[in-house]
Parts: sequence; structure tokens; C-alpha cells
Amino acid sequence: MSNDVVLDWSVIEALMNEVVEGQKKQLLSFGRQFVPTLTSEDMLQPNDYPVLEYHPQFRYEEGVLAGMQSLQMALQAIKSQCPERFE
Repeated sequence: MSNDVVLDWSVIEALMNEVVEGQKKQLLSFGRQFVPTLTSEDMLQPNDYPVLEYHPQFRYEEGVLAGMQSLQMALQAIKSQCPERFE
């Protein structure tokens, strides 16, 4: 990327938020197939539910979410280190 490129941070941030929220909803919906009363708060401690703790697909989707959240944090770090490149 050349030094004169400026990226619209609000577009990047909105897209990442949309993707992360979509994955959270998908994970909650999947979890509710096994624990119908599951809440988004419960998702913070899925190990309280053995059926989720040991379900490989649930754990995979949870890992996808964690990866997306890591990317969000990495982008925030880039923005804070190079604020002149973002609007």
C-alpha cells in the first residue's frame, strides 16, 4: 500500500462488526438446537453445557468467531499505529 492511500475506517469497521455479529447469531442459533434456553450471555461460558462443550461443530463455529474477533483487534491496532491512513 502506498503512503498516500487513505481508507475509510467506518466502512471497514462496519463490515467487520456485521460479520462478527452474524457469526454470533449463527453460533447462538446452532447452540439453541441443543440447549433451547441458551442466551448470548451463556455463550460466554459454553463449557457449562456439556452437550456444547464436546460438540465439534459448535466448537468449530466458536473458533471461527474467535478468529473474526482477533481480526477486529488486529485492525484496531493497525488503525491506532497509523491513524493518518484512515479517515
